[in-house]
Formats: sequence, structure tokens, C-alpha cells
Amino acid sequence: MVKDVMPISHPEEMKNDQWPALPYAAWKETAATLHMWTQIVGKVRLALTPWVNHSWHVTLYVTARGLTTSPIAHLRDVFEIDFDFIDHLLLVRSSAGGQRTIPLRPMTVAEFYEQLMNALRELRLEVKISGVPNEVDPVIPFAQDRTHSAYDAAFAQRFWRVLLQTDRVFKDFRARFIGKCSPVHFFWGSFDIAVTRFSGRVAPKHPGGVPHLPDVIAQEAYSHEVSSAGFWPGNEAIPEPVFYCYAYPAPDGFAEAFVRPPEAYWSTALREFMLPYDAVRTAEDPDQKLLDFLQSTYEAAAELAKWDRAALERGTDLSLTGRAR
Repeated sequence: MVKDVMPISHPEEMKNDQWPALPYAAWKETAATLHMWTQIVGKVRLALTPWVNHSWHVTLYVTARGLTTSPIAHLRDVFEIDFDFIDHLLLVRSSAGGQRTIPLRPMTVAEFYEQLMNALRELRLEVKISGVPNEVDPVIPFAQDRTHSAYDAAFAQRFWRVLLQTDRVFKDFRARFIGKCSPVHFFWGSFDIAVTRFSGRVAPKHPGGVPHLPDVIAQEAYSHEVSSAGFWPGNEAIPEPVFYCYAYPAPDGFAEAFVRPPEAYWSTALREFMLPYDAVRTAEDPDQKLLDFLQSTYEAAAELAKWDRAALERGTDLSLTGRAR
């Protein structure tokens, strides 16, 4: 009997494939375009989904092939929109059996917007969304945005692969907490994947001030004390991908807290801890290095703010597969 034989890969090749290089300068135009495309798709979900606390109803989720809205109700129908970064397609599929496919290729945001709205109309899934992006400056309405048009398929796929591994490790980290905690989800406004833990106590009113985002949204999002962690691909001000962790409100002494690993640092400008993605990507054990960062930054926030850790935590005796040892 002949058995299928899996090809043997060198451990270094497997590690680099799982955590690929993502230099910001090499794909920043694609990142800017993809950011706007995800905003358009996210706003479809926002327009049709009942409000959930802390804007959890607007997010996208990582899948085995890309990102998804998850099922969205439309009258008596249900549909979902998926980014497929393997075959490079946008898929719109409904429970009525209809489907439309939009190839992901270099095209303007205006063209992407028009194609998606047409696809929804053809499937009788008409929706009106806010036509301007959030959390960016300057703002160009989607229908008029012919500035952003880049799509490098290889780097779009690399970005998704980073999200895929981050999602996996974040879910292991999330499993240790039995208090209120967000899903691991992708915020299209800020273009990052995040998970947020809550102490259960009310927080001071947030000052707002997020570009092109109503203050009331930020104030509701931070209505209670949080320790939040995420991955962000960078921008012109911080031109490298990073993992981050912040607390709101930041307790006294948080900026001076000892955190792991040694590559982690405090950003005075952003008021949060950062860990360069490359420090994780090139580590002997990337999962453990990232978990060290997540755990130590959370512990710093929770200890300094005197969270009731005994009531909120399940313990750290979980393996990286999520099973108890």
C-alpha cells in the first residue's frame, strides 16, 4: 500500500512561512488601498448589524483564507463577504444561493466600491453605507478615491498570514481570562487585529479625538477599564509592523513597568508598549515570545491598577494548543 508522503521542510523555512517578513516600505501603497477596501466591507456589516458594546458588531474575523464579515442578516436573507487572499477574490454569498465574485487586483478604491455595491444590488442585498472612511486623515470619500489603487497580491497574502498566526496566539492568550473579554477581531478603522480584557470597573470618560470618529464611539468603547493588545502593520510615522499593548486608563507607573521580552519598549508618543514584529518573526519560539509580551504587559496593567486577578483569571497552565496540561 502506498502512503502519501508529506514533504519535509526545514524548521527555519516553516517558521519564516508562518511568520513572513512584512516590511512596511515594501507594501505601504497596497496597505493603504487594502485599508480602504476593508473599511467599505466593514461598513456594510456596520450598517446592517445590531449595535454591540464597544463596537464589536463592526469587526472582521480571520479565516483560513482571509477575512470575513461573518453572517449578516438582510431582511429574511443572510449573507457574508469574504476576502480570499489565496485566490485573491472578494466573495459575496447569500443564503438564497446567490454569489458574486470580484477579483482582487490593482484598482482604485472608487472602482472597488462601485463593484461591491453593484454586486450587493444584483443579489437584492441593497445597503446604504457611510461613504467616507474613519480614523484616517486626510479623508477621501470612497466613490471619489482614485488615489489608492495598489494591490500587490504577495504582500496582501503575507499580511493575512501574519494575522492568521496572530489570531491563533491571541486566542490562546484570551483563553486564560474568564472575565469580560472581546473576541479576537480585526478593526478596519484602525487596520489592526486586537483582543481586549476588562477589569469590570467603570473608566473615566475618554477624551475622544480620534480622527474622523465621533467622540461618542470612542467613549463607549472605553467605558470600562481595559488592557488591550493587538498587531498593527505600521504607518509613515512608525514605519514597521508592531505588536502593542495599552491600558485605559493607564495606571500610575505603567510606562516604567518591567515587561518582556527585552525587545519591547514604551512609546511615549502613543502611550503604549510595543514589540517589533521582526523580533517575534525571527525568534527561536515566536509563539512564546509573543505570549511573554502579552502576559507581562497585561500583568503590569492589572497589578498597578489592582484588578481582581483571582476572580478574572483562569491561570496560565494552558498549552499553546489551548488544551489543559
